[in-house]
Amino acid sequence: MFETPSAARFDDWAAQARAQLEALTGTPESPEWTGRICAAARLANQAVAAQLVAIGELFAYRYSRCAQAQEWVVDAVDAVAAEVAAALRISQPRARGRVEDARALRERLPKVGQVFALGDIDVEAFRTIVSRTDLIQDPDILAVVDGRIAANVTRWPSMTRGRLAAKVDAIVARVDIDAVRRRKEMRSDREVWIGGDIDGIAQIQGTLLSPDAHALDARLTALAGTVCRHDPRTTTQRRADALGALAAGADRLGCRCRRADCAAGARQPASPGTIHVIAEQGAVDGTGTAPASELDADGLIDPELLIELAQTAKLVPLLHPGDAPPEPGYVPSAALAAFVRARDLTCRWPGCDHPAMRCDLDHTVPFADGGKTHAANLKCYCRTHHLVKTFWAGPTNSYPTAR
Repeated sequence: MFETPSAARFDDWAAQARAQLEALTGTPESPEWTGRICAAARLANQAVAAQLVAIGELFAYRYSRCAQAQEWVVDAVDAVAAEVAAALRISQPRARGRVEDARALRERLPKVGQVFALGDIDVEAFRTIVSRTDLIQDPDILAVVDGRIAANVTRWPSMTRGRLAAKVDAIVARVDIDAVRRRKEMRSDREVWIGGDIDGIAQIQGTLLSPDAHALDARLTALAGTVCRHDPRTTTQRRADALGALAAGADRLGCRCRRADCAAGARQPASPGTIHVIAEQGAVDGTGTAPASELDADGLIDPELLIELAQTAKLVPLLHPGDAPPEPGYVPSAALAAFVRARDLTCRWPGCDHPAMRCDLDHTVPFADGGKTHAANLKCYCRTHHLVKTFWAGPTNSYPTAR
């Protein structure tokens, strides 16, 4: 339930509300409806995969009959995309994207393609897997990665693009040794470029370490929120102006409402952003090779970068509750809350990627009904799904140590 002292009393009222809605949410027809929804989704996945298989066969046929294609102005991909675009009455760019998906299914990830053809994953999941394996050049390594992903993807819980990307990245990191070299090259090439001044407006581009970029993003948002509600600028404009304030060392953005009663001065200054990274102790010490995870971010942090970050970061050990008894109060201790958030990473509702640091900690069995304040009975829910679970008796799941 919600992390407020009065939330236990709220449970009683919530139980009454659930009882009133029981007739609606517990009807015998509900499983039939959801079953039909899932069956339709599976058929849709199979249909999309079948289309890509056909496009892949068309491409293979056309390509086999253009031995001198490298000398042509229009390559086989564009030629086949033109055929697909005409047949499906879609644009050339969309058709080219489908040809590229079809080639990935046929040429790079055939085993994942088989899982897709069965309807067990959708096209967005397939494209995420393709994008996260796109840099692998060695065919033997790619075959191993393809097989491992295909063997595991249906066992992973429902997940968003970010969580799926992290799972795939972990497999690639264990198999593709050359990925270490590519990571070092990408880090060594990072830069910030400022220029293109036109009529008092300049452009800024750059590549940063992911934690630094996310910290900058959070800082700009915080600075943009220090003005009063009458400021005439949009949020995106204030974020752009916040970069100048940040360069000047300011902890707030000047308000432009020009009102005598402007309330911006009473607002708290923007505080530095906090980026949460979860890693094994061995990886922090340099004795392990497991990658780390950054909360509220896609992908993983490799061990080399983790060691560099750990030199200046505040390190806080996460204590596993183990067989510790339940805590006596409703609100979990800071240590227990930190463990649950680090365990869950995001909202536990299937398919939701709302960061755990901005989620409520929910008692699966309500505290008022005897539910314990223990890791096994606590999970992260975003506010929306917390309300759905509370008032509409949604699905629940809690595990003492992991997903």
